[in-house]
This record gives sequence, C-alpha cells and structure tokens, in this order.
Amino acid sequence: MISGKKRIIDESLCQRESHHNRISNGMKPSFSFALKNWKRIGCLTGIVFLLLVPGGFWIAGSLLYAPYRKVVGQLPPDLQGRSLTFDSQSGARLQGWFLPGKPKRGAVLLLHGVHATRLAVLNRARFLKQAGYAVLLFDFQAHGESSGDQITFGWRESQDAQTALTLLRKLAPGEKAGVIGVSMGGAAALLASPRLEVEAIVLEMVYPDIETAVSNRLTMRLGSWAAILTPGLTLQLKPRLGIAPESLCPLRKLHDVTVPKLILAGTNDAHTTIAESRHMFQTAAEPKQYWEVTGAAHVDLYNFAPAQYETRVGTFLAQNLRS
Repeated sequence: MISGKKRIIDESLCQRESHHNRISNGMKPSFSFALKNWKRIGCLTGIVFLLLVPGGFWIAGSLLYAPYRKVVGQLPPDLQGRSLTFDSQSGARLQGWFLPGKPKRGAVLLLHGVHATRLAVLNRARFLKQAGYAVLLFDFQAHGESSGDQITFGWRESQDAQTALTLLRKLAPGEKAGVIGVSMGGAAALLASPRLEVEAIVLEMVYPDIETAVSNRLTMRLGSWAAILTPGLTLQLKPRLGIAPESLCPLRKLHDVTVPKLILAGTNDAHTTIAESRHMFQTAAEPKQYWEVTGAAHVDLYNFAPAQYETRVGTFLAQNLRS
C-alpha cells in the first residue's frame, strides 16, 4: 500500500514538474519570437514611413505648383478695350486686356494673385478706367488662359510683369506708369530683375518670404504643429523649379524700391499676418504709405471696402501718376 501511494505521489510530482517545464520552456521561445516580430514590424513601419512621407510631400508639391487653368472669356462690354496675346520673358504666351485711358492721366498694370486670373482684378480695372487711367491686366504664366507648366509664386511671374510693363508703355506712350500687385502679384512686382521702372507701386497682402508663406498656410489648415512640415514643401523649389527658397523673399527687395509705395494689409489676414505686413512697411524704403483694412482677411480688398479703396488708392495714384 505504502509502495503504491509513493508511486502515485511520485507520478503526480513528475507530472507537475513536466507541466512546469513545458510552460517555462515554451514561454521563453514564444516571448522571443514575439519580440523579434515586433522588431520586424517596427523596421517595416519605419521603411514605409520613410518611403511614404517624402512621396506625400512630393504629391502635395505637385498640387501646389500645378497650373491653374480657367477660361476667362471675352472682355465685358462695358469696358472699351481690346484683347492681347503676347510672349513673355518667362517663356509663356500670355493673354490679357488693354483699356485705353485719357491723355496725361497715367497708366496702371494690374497683377493678380495666385490661383486666380485677370478677372480677380477686373473691378479695379473698371474703377481705374473710369478715373481715366490706361489699364493693362493679364493672366500670369500657368494661370487662366496663359500658357505655362508650373506656378512659381512670383519668380517666373516677375518676368511676366516686366514684359507686360514694357507693353503697357508702348500702348500708352508718354504716360507715367504704376503697378497694383495683389498677393503673389505684389511679390512678382518686387522680385522683378531688373526692377520695374514705374512711378508708383501698390502692394496688397504680399508675403515676406516663401518659408513664412508656406508655414502660415500649413498651420491655418492643420494647426500650429504643421509648421515643421514647411521644409518638405519649400525644399522642392530647387529640384522642381531651379529656385532656391531664399530667392523668393519680397521683403528683402523692399530696401531697393525707392519709388512711392502704398502697402495694404487686412487686420484679420492669416495668410500674410498683420504683424508681417507691418514689418514689410517698416522695412520698406521711403517714400511709403500704409493702410490697414480693418476686419479684412486674405480677400479682395477692393470688394471688401470699395469706397475706401477708391479713395485711398485713387488719391495715391493721382498724386504720383498725373502729369
């Protein structure tokens, strides 16, 4: 009996030890296997991240630089003028309109913003035409009905501005000339090399430099953290367009522009903040004037405050362009 009981106890102890050994020996390989799997997953995730993030930036850049095609149509019948087609130094063929003015009243070149057409400055053209100015408005390269394969945020567009100004002087000989540049149009006016030979310039909501412009737009859409994504877009300028980011700095050009300037800004503008516009004004060489449009965001300032716009801008242009 004792011998039988001892055998039962021994067998029980053996079973427990065997069970314990199976657990301990099985757990170690299982944990090690899981750890190796997690390492592999981590490596694969890192590789996918490194592949997808640059790809995502490149796709975003493709959308950012893509042409803005739009049919503009015929010149409105209430504006007596003519359609123009002319070749730019940028290599594009540009489409525009010319509105003749009255003698000795001056001539004005209108430069629209990014992702827009000459229709965006049509109300300004109508106001200026009624005041007697000759007016030229056109679609920048890669915008509207003009040719061009990539938007360059003022770089190639500055060559368009230079070409259009030369044409305006031929169409309105003997007239003093001025420029109104809206956002990217203002950047194009400042980035032109050689400088635009004008008697007055109006700059509306112009970005100080491309890094700030991109950062502002990212943070507007994604939150303040998104500022860290800025280099992923600005560093594409060189491989895509052959432009170094520091070349797109209208702020730096303001030191050299000595003709009379009127700088306009919206107090609620998040694209070009009011602090940035104030700094632009402080940096600008004399003579200069400044107008903050209370409550305006990055919008058409003429449509936002038409009566005030006509008074402020009209007075400035009359002071500098009337013969």
